[in-house]
Amino acid sequence: MGEQKIIMAISGSTRKNSNNFKILKFISENISSDFTVEIFEDLERIPHFNPDLDTENPPEEVQAFRNKIETASGVIICTPEYVFSLPGSLKNALEWCVSTTVFSNKKVGLITASASGEKGHEQLELIMKTIEAKFNEETQLLIQGIRGKLDLDGNITDEKTLLNLLKFIRNFEKQMKEFN
Repeated sequence: MGEQKIIMAISGSTRKNSNNFKILKFISENISSDFTVEIFEDLERIPHFNPDLDTENPPEEVQAFRNKIETASGVIICTPEYVFSLPGSLKNALEWCVSTTVFSNKKVGLITASASGEKGHEQLELIMKTIEAKFNEETQLLIQGIRGKLDLDGNITDEKTLLNLLKFIRNFEKQMKEFN
């Protein structure tokens, strides 16, 4: 058996213990033991994107973020939708990756968990295609009405959502094992 693959998980919400964080926690607890999920919780520490600072020596927080992506075998992003778009902090972090190849051919899973989420999910797909991340229909999930599908402890109370998340996890694992 080979060594465990690291999956970097990014919550698009900066709220502590958000529903998106709870979903990532669920994934980390239900993914195959071949993988270790490391949830990135420093999104708010990444400075505002500034092309003048996007040089050989970007800000330390940006370099650390890029390094985590680069060294991870795969990335899962779980985000809410804010005003029909991505949260600014997530979009900001992704903007710091545009001038790099850290996401090029990186296997990613994309989850939007929000009240509606359709527009935010479309934008997430477009950004991730632009930075050449690898994903497909089976490694994406839109969870609408998320507030009514989790209890306060983060347990998934909606059976369809539970089944869809488990299916997402299996599909992501399958993608991670292909072409390695």
